[in-house]
Amino acid sequence: MTTLIVEGTGTNIRKMVVSGHAEFTRRRRDIVCAAVSILITTCVNALETVAGTKPDVWQDEKIAVIAVTLPRPSFSQPMTAEQFMYYKQTKRDAQIILRTVLQGFTDIAEEYPEHMEIIDRRK
Repeated sequence: MTTLIVEGTGTNIRKMVVSGHAEFTRRRRDIVCAAVSILITTCVNALETVAGTKPDVWQDEKIAVIAVTLPRPSFSQPMTAEQFMYYKQTKRDAQIILRTVLQGFTDIAEEYPEHMEIIDRRK
C-alpha cells in the first residue's frame, strides 16, 4: 500500500511524505503508483517553477519514499515591504499547489482505498 503523510498546521501543509508501493498490479504497470509518482513530481516542479520556492526533497528508491518539505523562512534581517509581499505571495502559491496535490492524492485514495491511504497529521 502507498501511504501519504501530510504535516503542517491548520489548513497549511509544510511536508508531504509518500512511501510504499500500491501493489495494484505488477511493477512498472501499476497505475496507482504511476499516478502517485506523477503527482509528487509535479508538486516539486510546481513549487520551484510556479511558486518560486525550492523545497527540500529527500528520496530513497530502495525503500520507495519521497519527502517534500517547504523550507523554513530565514528572518535573520528585517524584510523590506517588497520582500515581505514576495514572501507572502510565494507562501500563498506554495499552499495552493500543495492543497491541489493533496486533492489529487485524496481522489486516488477514494478510488483505490485498498492501495492508498492518507494520514493527515496537521495540528
